[in-house]
Amino acid sequence: MIIHKQGWVHQLLLSLSRRADQAEKDSLMLEDALGHAYEGLLITDVHGVILKVNEAYARFLETSITGLIGRHVTEVIENTRMHLVAKSGVAEIAQLQRIKGHQMICSRIPIFENGQVVAVVGKVMFQNIEDLFSFTENFKKLTTELEFYKSELSKHLSAKYSFNHIVGISKELEWVKELGRKVAMSTTTVLLKGESGTGKELFAHAIHNCSQRALGPFIKVNCAAIPETLFESELFGYREGAFTGAQKKGKKGKFALADKGTIFLDEISELPLTMQVKLLRVLQEKEIEPVGADASESVDVRIIAASNRDLETLVKNGLFRHDLYYRLNVVMLEIPPLRSRRDDIPLLTQFHLQQLEKETGIPVEGVEAEVAEILQRYDWPGNVRELRNVLEQAMYVKAGPTILCRDIPKALVKGVRLPVAPETGRSLKHITRLAEEDAIRTALNEEKGDKLAAAARLGISKSSLYAKVDQYDIR
Repeated sequence: MIIHKQGWVHQLLLSLSRRADQAEKDSLMLEDALGHAYEGLLITDVHGVILKVNEAYARFLETSITGLIGRHVTEVIENTRMHLVAKSGVAEIAQLQRIKGHQMICSRIPIFENGQVVAVVGKVMFQNIEDLFSFTENFKKLTTELEFYKSELSKHLSAKYSFNHIVGISKELEWVKELGRKVAMSTTTVLLKGESGTGKELFAHAIHNCSQRALGPFIKVNCAAIPETLFESELFGYREGAFTGAQKKGKKGKFALADKGTIFLDEISELPLTMQVKLLRVLQEKEIEPVGADASESVDVRIIAASNRDLETLVKNGLFRHDLYYRLNVVMLEIPPLRSRRDDIPLLTQFHLQQLEKETGIPVEGVEAEVAEILQRYDWPGNVRELRNVLEQAMYVKAGPTILCRDIPKALVKGVRLPVAPETGRSLKHITRLAEEDAIRTALNEEKGDKLAAAARLGISKSSLYAKVDQYDIR
């Protein structure tokens, strides 16, 4: 047959040649991809005979590619299921397989042509399960670190306490808590008034957490702790190059950080007059102007202010702007001092002892009756904060399971008048203590110093007896 140039036979041969060249290129590309793959790759025919394998898999099997091609997969790979997948036609993804003492994670995927399995591709995702464990452990570590930093950030930008954390059942406190719950549901400005240590910050946290802004930030600002020269930049922030020493990218102020949330201005009475004017503008216009900025910025912030000084007196003395005072004093919550709600002292004592037991790791069963009475009658100029400090100090000083009179500050004991028995001129507690000490001494004498027997005679535990012996210094 004579083949003419540009004839149909010639065109067919050229087409076949181009297809052959493309097939060869595709084959070389596949070979190259198999060779450079990090994972082990293997291809068998429908009968389980190895057609292709890459260098990584051959190296793992401690042989060569030529030593694998053409052999049945069961001859060279222990526990293999490639030939079974060829029969079932069902892919097996991420299955464990042990080879040469190593655990691998393998996937076996059947290849179909015209509805029939023609080949199976095997892929080793990890040559050693330890690689996977290492990977997952690193991932867990990074996740844990991320959660830690998110938690730390949340602690600084969110409220920690609710109304349930404000301990007390007195009607004086309950009335203030109820008013706090009501005002929390609005967006109005709140002024908290009360002596130092009464729990104004607790109320600020609780109001925020009970409000519709609970998911927003809660920013605390102690106005008494900020130098006057830094007030404006701390509260309103500044732009790049606003002053010498300013950060290159500028800095957000507390009001900007509190956007869509609540800002708690503690010790508002310490705010300088110049800053009072700017705060008044925020309340009126809902805008702030960072230092060095060309324009104002809108902010959506709820303000809760607190003071242990009488703002009305400061207004009269010209130390606090009257217009700002009236803007802040939309709703006032006056938190009662501890001496005005003595019924709450036993509950507070129990609550703080439980908290301190967790924090210090020091076990405590409570306070003795005389200590409880002293705590109940003391005037507590430092309020709840002072009560907690006294209990914490006693936790470290005490020798027995309970806090005794000698474990609390002497100034506290001297500052309290206990009830006095009219006929004897001595307190009832003192008489009780004398009787208790006498009974213990008598029991020990009769049992010839045997503390276990003496405790049994008195009907108390051995540990209680040891505590009483130590309390009364009985030798």
